[in-house]
Amino acid sequence: MAEKITVHDPRGYPPKVEGKRLANRTETLDGKVLYLIDCLFDNADVFMEQLRLWFAEHLPGVETRIIRPKESWVDDPEMRARVVADGDAAIIGVGL
Repeated sequence: MAEKITVHDPRGYPPKVEGKRLANRTETLDGKVLYLIDCLFDNADVFMEQLRLWFAEHLPGVETRIIRPKESWVDDPEMRARVVADGDAAIIGVGL
């Protein structure tokens, strides 16, 4: 029983977090393209569809587009570039 074991602290070290400013608000969403970003969490697709239907009923002048990254928890530069190039605003949905 003289065997040694190594125990690691499971808490690790938290990364340094730097705050960023929020994006500027648009004056209106009417006539704008709004991306609804489904982050692939559980039920986020259901929530994004409900949100799309809400906009269609209550703000029909807003064009909504649902978009998804290629995989969850991984940055998708193509998706971000598309939202920046084609969209005026975005809502990120994380699920229920």
